[in-house]
Parts: sequence; C-alpha cells; structure tokens
Amino acid sequence: MGEAGNNRRECQRCGRRDEWDEAAEKWVIAVEDGERRVGNKHCVHEWDIDGAYNPVEGPRAAGEE
Repeated sequence: MGEAGNNRRECQRCGRRDEWDEAAEKWVIAVEDGERRVGNKHCVHEWDIDGAYNPVEGPRAAGEE
C-alpha cells in the first residue's frame, strides 16, 4: 500500500476512520483513545482520498494479464 504514504482515510459523511494494516493487506477500522471509529454502519462511505490511493492504469496490450 503506502508508496505515497496514504495509510489512513476518513469518511467525509460519517467520520469513520480506517487504517491500512500491512500484515493483513487490507483496511481496518481505526482505534483512537480505545474506541473504534466506526461512523455510521449504514453510510455509503465517501473517503477523503486522491488519485494516489488507487491510480488508474492505461489499457492493457493484447495478451497481457
């Protein structure tokens, strides 16, 4: 993950905060002051991310996987 150092994200709607877990290779809910920052479980999260988070690659050439 973090080539650009983006290992935290926050939902702009409900405040849920996630952290990137290198060992598990996935996002996990952040814990701050002993409390999980879950936000609203019914929220369609809108993360404060930019293009470095999940860059779009160009089209693949024929035969590439």
